[in-house]
Amino acid sequence: MKLTPGKLAGMKAVSNKNGVIAAAAMDQRGSLQKSLAKEKGSAVSDSMMEEFKILVSEVLTPHASAILLDPEWGLPASKRRAKNAGLLLAYEKTGYDKTGPGRLGDLLDHWSARRLKEAGADCVKILLYYTPFDPKEINDQKHAWVERLGDECRANDIPFFLEFVVYEEGVDEKGFDFSKKKPKAVIESMREFTKDRYGVDVMKVEVPINMKFVEGTKSYKGEKAYSKQEAMKFFHEAAAVATKPFIYLSAGVSNAEFTESLELAAESGVKFNGVLCGRATWKEGIPVYAKHGADAFRKWLEDEGVKNINNVNDRLKAATSWHSIYGVEPALAHV
Repeated sequence: MKLTPGKLAGMKAVSNKNGVIAAAAMDQRGSLQKSLAKEKGSAVSDSMMEEFKILVSEVLTPHASAILLDPEWGLPASKRRAKNAGLLLAYEKTGYDKTGPGRLGDLLDHWSARRLKEAGADCVKILLYYTPFDPKEINDQKHAWVERLGDECRANDIPFFLEFVVYEEGVDEKGFDFSKKKPKAVIESMREFTKDRYGVDVMKVEVPINMKFVEGTKSYKGEKAYSKQEAMKFFHEAAAVATKPFIYLSAGVSNAEFTESLELAAESGVKFNGVLCGRATWKEGIPVYAKHGADAFRKWLEDEGVKNINNVNDRLKAATSWHSIYGVEPALAHV
């Protein structure tokens, strides 16, 4: 598979010199607003949302290959990122449609792939709630939606990052029961969206297991859904269906749990191509910002935030370059 010039340039812009994507994620909107408001005990202004994102961008991007932001509150932060860091912009609205089944997503009203590119995006990111176990008519709608997005990114010659988050209606996705179903949901989602028809350049995926239920890990909470060997097997099975590069998302878990899941991926020997890591880096700073303001949050980021992102970066020594997947010669990768 070969990348077009625009897609190749975008991929290089968000990767480190080794062809690994070591990106920070700061495109949280509704969830961040709620968390800040809860800690603050009052409403959160647009300027606070922008300031929070600016601080994360300024302090963490010197340690990242890129940052993922949203065009609603994240554009000022995009201007304050380090020179070494590329930019991914989110194209979807926060949350999903709660009026019907299927957790259907929607795109931002005043944006397009062209406009995101004009705003400085090197890559476009879309979030999709997906499960292979939904009724065919729901998934058919989602498949068509992703195909349209893939075509729009192709037309604008910009890389398309598809993030899919697995779920089941009426079930706690962080709980024990769902942890048994999660591997198959992740594997089958990856099998679907790696198909060329969708035009996805990078899949942003969950680790295929819940670390809290992997016996013998530090994250283990005492209820076993899988042994360590079984967990490693699921990492393998998920990686085996991917024909496109894939990177892991942190899914809101703690820094310790996310880094341990990356260690398990490394131990499994899977060829993952990096991370897009958000809350595992900065979420513990939310109460600091809400209660003590910008200066205190900056200090927290410079200490704990940088430690967190470096913990993740250390685990990326096991990640593999995407260059070989797209037939990029190492010598040409930095041109």
